[in-house]
Amino acid sequence: MRFPLMRNNILRSDLDAVIEHLRQKDPILTNGPNVRAFEEEWSRWLGVKYSVFVNSGASANLLTMAILRLRHPEGGEVIVPPLTWISDVASVLQNGFTPVFADIDPRTLAMDSKKIIARLGDKTRAVFLTHVQGFDGLTDELLAELKRRNIPLIEDVCESHGATHGGRKLGGFGWITNFSFYYAHHMSTIEGGMICTSDESVYQQARMLRSHGMVRESSDPSLREAYQKENPELNPEFIFAYPAYNTRNTEIGGILGRQQLRRLDDIVLRRNRNLDRFLAGIDPEKYRTDFKLEGCSNYAFNLVLRRPDTALVERVMRRMREDGIEFRRGSAGGGNQLRQPYLKGIIPKDHHRQFPETEHIHFFGFYIGNFPDLQEAEVDEICSIVNNV
Repeated sequence: MRFPLMRNNILRSDLDAVIEHLRQKDPILTNGPNVRAFEEEWSRWLGVKYSVFVNSGASANLLTMAILRLRHPEGGEVIVPPLTWISDVASVLQNGFTPVFADIDPRTLAMDSKKIIARLGDKTRAVFLTHVQGFDGLTDELLAELKRRNIPLIEDVCESHGATHGGRKLGGFGWITNFSFYYAHHMSTIEGGMICTSDESVYQQARMLRSHGMVRESSDPSLREAYQKENPELNPEFIFAYPAYNTRNTEIGGILGRQQLRRLDDIVLRRNRNLDRFLAGIDPEKYRTDFKLEGCSNYAFNLVLRRPDTALVERVMRRMREDGIEFRRGSAGGGNQLRQPYLKGIIPKDHHRQFPETEHIHFFGFYIGNFPDLQEAEVDEICSIVNNV
């Protein structure tokens, strides 16, 4: 591919830092001091009290829903987007909740706030909102209504590191928020994710759930002591509070995260400059350009046909393949999740037809790679290719 989805996201300097660590006589490789330092540095950058480094954004989703289930063993509903990565919806199902879907706002690709509010009810346990492709999916109206009803917001910020709402970083609004450090994202630990919160009890539960449910993973001495007093017949090093998981990351991931975090703000600026050039360059008669850019931290160029046109969309795909432009049809997660086999028997037949904005993205929307070392001339060439279809 001449224009891949990502290029050079792990630099020589990142690898050199890993190599320097490996040159030690007996380097720590599993979860250790670099992981803890990365968690602290990330929390300061984001503006939250606590962060827990895990092995993927999907694991962050899974543990987040497990924590919600600890508060609601009876189950209930979680409002989720039809345009997102599978793990957001799957984590809801895996923890015994019922997903309730709300269609998207075409300017942000996130769930439309009014449609979320219309679906809130007595069984709603949380709103799990994805900030898609770097756009700010929040509105003050939604935040106020959730606060009024005392319904927690969970943010998926996996594609939107550094995006803001009202000047505050996304990921700092939710009860719990999730990030991914997959290779193609704003910054990468190869595979990795982060659970973020300012709730002390959530933090302790996330630490334990990350590591088999072991009480010794808690950083709260009083919590550890309470479990030991309740279970005097058990080895205090091996008390398991929950039937949990192993989603720990490693020291190598921590080192890469610390290296990359230092340049994340600059990465956001470069990505947004590329986006501005792309939107100014594509043909507004063919493609949508009216996205909400305030607070954006662009993940990828969104190429969305202005109107449904099956013949045109086929020509666009053929031309991009011919000219070496890597793309993903359907944008985030392959388009409308409601069309996926894993939801058959869970949602009503043809339920996907009730989400026209998501359906448009599914058939007539793409994302194209944007990354820090993409050059202006390359952006211009991409625009020229898609405009001449």
